[in-house]
Amino acid sequence: MTEKRATTIETKDDGPLASEQGKTVIADQVVAKIAGIATREVEGVHQLGGSGSRAVGALRERIPGSRTNYGQGVSVEVGERQAAVDLDVVAEYGVAIADLAAGVRRNVIASVERMTGLEVTEVNLVVHDVHLPDEADNEPEAEPRVE
Repeated sequence: MTEKRATTIETKDDGPLASEQGKTVIADQVVAKIAGIATREVEGVHQLGGSGSRAVGALRERIPGSRTNYGQGVSVEVGERQAAVDLDVVAEYGVAIADLAAGVRRNVIASVERMTGLEVTEVNLVVHDVHLPDEADNEPEAEPRVE
């Protein structure tokens, strides 16, 4: 009687970022920028960042030649196959925050996974403030000190 042997070929599932030809590493800043842009695309998000980072961002934008920091208010943890995202958000007044959070999660997960191939394990949001439509309009203009 002949003995039959089962041959198995071992395959290593390295995910879409590694192959026999090489490995792709995606920097944390790249994932943070993608997540920041995806968050800003959702209607009802006024700004990203807590009060301190928004103040620094406002100063940065006044410097000639400076660029918008799309990673402001975003922190990420990136592994070889997965990423986790934490967002600090200011919501528009009147928006249902639960619906806003669900929309942000959907958009961030879709964008990061599509662009990087990483699996997004979680997207955590902290809503720091609610922006009222007339907050910027009611600030009194300062009198000029000189003529």
